[in-house]
Amino acid sequence: MTSRQADLNTGSHDLPVSPALDAFMATRWAPTPLPADRRVPGHDRFPGRRARLSAAFPGERLIVPAGRLKVRCNDLDHRFRPHSAYAWLTGLTGEDQADHVLVLEPAGPCGHEAVLHLRPRSPRDGAEFYRDRRYGEFWVGRRPDLAEAAALTGLRTEHLDDLAKLFTGPQPPTRVLAGTDPAVDASLPSRDPLPDAELAAVLSELRLVKDTWEVEQLQLAVDHTVLGFEDVVRALPTALRHPRGERWIEGVFDLRARAEGNGTAYTTIAASGAHACVLHWIRNDGALDPGALLLLDAGVETDTLYSADITRTLPLSGTFTPVQRQAYDLVLAAQSAGIAALRPGARYRDFHRAAMRVIAEGLADWGVLRIPADRDLAEDSGLHRRYTLCGSGHMLGLDYHDCAKARADRYLDGTLEEGMVLTVEPGLYLQPDDETLPLELRGLGIRIEDDLVITADGAHLMSGALPRTPKAIESWMADLLR
Repeated sequence: MTSRQADLNTGSHDLPVSPALDAFMATRWAPTPLPADRRVPGHDRFPGRRARLSAAFPGERLIVPAGRLKVRCNDLDHRFRPHSAYAWLTGLTGEDQADHVLVLEPAGPCGHEAVLHLRPRSPRDGAEFYRDRRYGEFWVGRRPDLAEAAALTGLRTEHLDDLAKLFTGPQPPTRVLAGTDPAVDASLPSRDPLPDAELAAVLSELRLVKDTWEVEQLQLAVDHTVLGFEDVVRALPTALRHPRGERWIEGVFDLRARAEGNGTAYTTIAASGAHACVLHWIRNDGALDPGALLLLDAGVETDTLYSADITRTLPLSGTFTPVQRQAYDLVLAAQSAGIAALRPGARYRDFHRAAMRVIAEGLADWGVLRIPADRDLAEDSGLHRRYTLCGSGHMLGLDYHDCAKARADRYLDGTLEEGMVLTVEPGLYLQPDDETLPLELRGLGIRIEDDLVITADGAHLMSGALPRTPKAIESWMADLLR
């Protein structure tokens, strides 16, 4: 029995196990093999991804952990999701991947052998399968054994306990996706962080352009998200009567996300009234004011871990007031300008600049900005940001803020390429206590966010099934509420 197997994660209230019960538990279990033809979704895509990573670091060992379980309270862990880089390289996305580690071992001058170190299913001749609350099959479900995992992924598999052997004796140059698994980090000698940072950057950069299968997965996430928004509108009459209607909205969307995919791509923002002026409002504990707007920022994550990220701002009464529509129309015009700037070869920042020009001009026209828009948009000004503050979009993929470790020259200061998927999401956040604003504008928060894929001649609106214009939104809501 290994040290990992002996260290059972039993709870303080577990009943003692007699030798007779222990012996009985080890007998008369029927075999339950996985289907021999089962493969991870998109199975044929992953060797090419690993080859691209291999080519970037010839002769070096590369370590990409899935990550570890994190305690929520006492003996209860948070639901586990493997690190996106690990999922991108292996296709393994389940909660059973906790602690697993992918190693690309140098194999000659021009390549690597990929080896997956994992915890196989609990053997029935030991106690782990029925006593270990964290990893035992009776507690958390079945894991593949080594041979099954090899068939699923096409990778050579080794027991997780054998990982420590890699760190003894002469070592090749080694890079690790640091900060993902503290146990792996602690197993390595003290290191220069720069090589590890380069590995993280390259793993992000390799994911910037999505292949056809990835775009299909992202479209699936978007389609499920559209259904979730429809569910929310249908639920508005009940939510409006509930003292924490925002939380009711959150629950309705999260039900759809969990039923159709792995769950939500991020914590749902259901912000009514002035709560919508809080950029990341996730408390969702407020009542819904029928005369106010609802800002709903939500996305489904597929079982393959690809994420949608969509925001709509809806009139809870079903109809925009004149002031609400005035503000909404400005954000919509800004988003439309941003979308029009998307094309291969355009600078990544162009769509944000296009959207902010519209915002600045609109604020100047309203008299909120006391200087001309051209002057405000100069680098030494930017006063319009008091009312909009954040960027107008981001890359989208396995993470809802995807490829975040990519170097600036490839992402923020780079150019758009066909196959990139991103959001365009300008907003206005007119704080309720902002004395630079007329009273009728205070407390309005509006964001419109859509998901787009860069095409050969522009961009395709993946989330076009959700209406964007005020008239279309009002008609859509009326149809759903009949």
